[in-house]
This record gives sequence, structure tokens and C-alpha cells, in this order.
Amino acid sequence: MSPLVKEFNEYRTRMNEVILSKDNLVIKRLWNLDTNTYMEGALDVKTKEILGLVASMVLRCDDCIKYHLGKSHELGITTEQVYEVFAVANIVGGTIVIPHTRRAAEYWEELIKGN
Repeated sequence: MSPLVKEFNEYRTRMNEVILSKDNLVIKRLWNLDTNTYMEGALDVKTKEILGLVASMVLRCDDCIKYHLGKSHELGITTEQVYEVFAVANIVGGTIVIPHTRRAAEYWEELIKGN
């Protein structure tokens, strides 16, 4: 695993543990809702992840982009598919998404290098 991917995953895990340890009911319910949203339903899990990736890119959340790229990689989404997702996000979000696409491409390269 590349240092970039490892650092992101470790930080995310560590801070999630801190936040959840405070036992805030609203945060727990919201995060549970988020988890359940990405489960299999009328849409398959892969479709939901790429929808999450597009939304994260348009909203310009680099942490969310990394998370959804990691999940997409785990689910076997191909580089060709990821770049189609990038294209949709850039069309929907406009040129302001380009810097996030660069960082997303860097992170994706690190993910696929880890295989």
C-alpha cells in the first residue's frame, strides 16, 4: 500500500474512532444512514459508489473522493470506468473540478500501483 493511501486510511480510521467515541446520537445516526445508503438495493453497490464519486468531485471534497476511489478499487471498478466517472464529474461540475480530478488521478494511480 502506498504511503498516500495508507496515511489517508489510517487518519480516517483514527478520527472516526475519536468522533464515534463521543457517543453523539445524531452523528451515529447520520453515519449509519450513510453506511446503509451504499448497501445493495435497487442499485448495485458499484453504481452507488460511482454516484458517490461523481457527487464528491462536483462538491469538491478531496477526502470523499479518496474514500469513494478506494471503495471503487475494492469493488473492481476499472481505470477506464473511473475516467468516465471523472468525465461526468467535470461536465457536471465544470472546470473548477479539474484540480480535484488531478488529485483523484494521483490517488487512483497509487491504488492501482498497490495491486
